[in-house]
Amino acid sequence: MQIRVYYEDTDMGGVVYHSNYLNFCERARSEAFFKKGMTPVLENGHFVARKVNADFYTSAKLGDLLEMKTELLGMKAASFSLKQTIYRDDVKIFELEILLAYITFEGKVQKLDKESRDLLLSLFV
Repeated sequence: MQIRVYYEDTDMGGVVYHSNYLNFCERARSEAFFKKGMTPVLENGHFVARKVNADFYTSAKLGDLLEMKTELLGMKAASFSLKQTIYRDDVKIFELEILLAYITFEGKVQKLDKESRDLLLSLFV
């Protein structure tokens, strides 16, 4: 997925704010669901970030066209982990490893059913 860096994403010097890299990754995850005609909110629950590890290699700047790549690292009973990498012209500028937990609408952790597991495999493998 590609994302263009807009003025609202940057500081006065045209450099992307550090927190916006997390937003870009969230958009890429959501877009994977949208391409299947779905949203990240499933019938019995939704996903929340449980743990995040981010590496900033170099800055993106105003006007840059960024390429987002998402890879499934693993899946457990009630969670899954992804590696999301942002590139500018084939140069890695940011990398995120995120653990996402599946919770009910009441906020309780729940196991991923077979249908949800299969969906995640179809989206991120």
